[in-house]
Amino acid sequence: MAKVACATRITKLLGISAPIILPGMSWISTPPLVAAVSNAGGLGILATGPLSAEQTRESIREIRRRTNKPFGIGATLLMPGAQENVDVALEEKVPVINFSLGKGDEIVGRAHAYGGKVIATVVSEKHARSAVGSGVDGLMVTGHEAAAHGGDVTSLCLVPAIAKRLPDTPIIAAGGFANGRGLLAALSLGADAVAMGTRMACTEESPLAEATKRAIVAGKETDTIYSKNFDGLFARVLKTETSLKVTRRPTNPIVAAYKSFGAAKLIGLPLWKVIPGLLTQWDKMYQLAHFGASTSRIMAATVDGDLDYGVQFVGQSQGQIESIESVESIIVQTLQEAARLHSQNGV
Repeated sequence: MAKVACATRITKLLGISAPIILPGMSWISTPPLVAAVSNAGGLGILATGPLSAEQTRESIREIRRRTNKPFGIGATLLMPGAQENVDVALEEKVPVINFSLGKGDEIVGRAHAYGGKVIATVVSEKHARSAVGSGVDGLMVTGHEAAAHGGDVTSLCLVPAIAKRLPDTPIIAAGGFANGRGLLAALSLGADAVAMGTRMACTEESPLAEATKRAIVAGKETDTIYSKNFDGLFARVLKTETSLKVTRRPTNPIVAAYKSFGAAKLIGLPLWKVIPGLLTQWDKMYQLAHFGASTSRIMAATVDGDLDYGVQFVGQSQGQIESIESVESIIVQTLQEAARLHSQNGV
């Protein structure tokens, strides 16, 4: 299949040929999938949330063994260990740093020193302006339709609003995009690229458990739940009997704190990084405890394909996913469909 050219501010900024991004998804955006997306012309972003600093370094080096194309790492700065992972990425001079839930001023300065680019993930104009003020090179604007922690406003409204108010900043639209129709729509809304997390999770190269891939392919856009009761932040998950039960009420804070210890052990995070925060920064650690309490269920669904116990983050774009194909095939088809529809529209 011939690849269609599609140059935007994001492709020029990041040195890629396709305006298609793999966002960092824990236990999914691993080196093989990251490299596959980058090799196919997009930008793969490594999820560092479950990784130690040492694992992050080895993952970065593995990606470089698999591709000589640009790639990135993602870090949720609120999480324990995130800053250490970012430090490793900066030491390794990773081309793109994508951060969320935190301030990126220092990251921007250190990345720019070696020619790296920084993308901030945001869900509101307030956060977008703050990120731009810190000097980021672009924004990943995440709408309500997205898997996991999308905002209150749909991509259809949020993307053009931020594009209009911050016209000099390149935008990656995230939330609801899975094909060429979505890419063309995002470009029309003022974005310069799309993030296709749920779509890329259901590819041949994705490590997502096969049973969970099949459940997503079988699902419709209505088969998700958006709730604050799973991990403490409003998040979108696959609708199952288990997720309906889990999101019915918030986790007891004491239970969440206890479970967070088990989650820390599960991902190799030393307890000394968790306990002081629980004692001195309860507001932040209350949120982290909820994250921790949800970890075992996320891993069960993502890694093991166990949807009887596990809960899977998923976007409403699952209703547009009908097959499991290779990353290259998805990217080529997306570009071709966008070009064809653009031509048909006569613009």
